Amino acid sequence: MSQAPEVSRRPVVTPTRVVIAVCLIAPFVAMLWVGSYAKTDPAFIGIPFFYWYQMAWVLISTALTMIAFKLWQRDQRARSAAKGGASQ
Repeated sequence: MSQAPEVSRRPVVTPTRVVIAVCLIAPFVAMLWVGSYAKTDPAFIGIPFFYWYQMAWVLISTALTMIAFKLWQRDQRARSAAKGGASQ
């Protein structure tokens, strides 16, 4: 019975991938925890907290998604280079 040779691979869970996950999960947690922002004060330029908090998260979510995407691209290039493949 022959065994296949062991393939050395980098770990699937890396610190970079943990940061990516946190960047993508944070907006969901912030929006699903309604009790933290279900109030009217403090108002910002006359807009109740409930509304401007959600609008702020639109911008924050965009920034976090861009960060996650750039980190993912860098991670994939590093994995491709470690395999000896060409980067995109």
